[in-house]
Amino acid sequence: MTWRIRPFEATDRDAVVRLWQRCGLTRPWNDPGRDIDRKLTVQRELFVVGEVDGVVVASVMAGFDGHRGWLNYLAVDPDHRGRGHGRALVEHVERALEALGCPKVNLQVRTGNAEALAFYAALGYGTDDVVSLGKGLAAD
Repeated sequence: MTWRIRPFEATDRDAVVRLWQRCGLTRPWNDPGRDIDRKLTVQRELFVVGEVDGVVVASVMAGFDGHRGWLNYLAVDPDHRGRGHGRALVEHVERALEALGCPKVNLQVRTGNAEALAFYAALGYGTDDVVSLGKGLAAD
């Protein structure tokens, strides 16, 4: 089994969308294709995939706004979990964010996702005493 992390390529699009769907990350109000298109216009080098023997089995989008780094769409195919792929992706983008001068990384996890919360806790992430707010600016 050959595992590697590499930048997202346009030919990965369908595989990544299927991965996100398989992992339960998509929602009717978020078009994953549009999210990919938007990411490719900003810091595309922080959108990476993990592959095993040439097949995409993991992904993560990261970004840095000059104040905080963000992780989005971390996904590992359920058949490939428990092998360190998620940890490797997070550590990869954390190093890239550090290289950009990023002092802290934030992410959001849906409240009912105990598995993800436990995963991030094992990587040293903790709950911040904040309320996540949002406001749509695009009519998606």
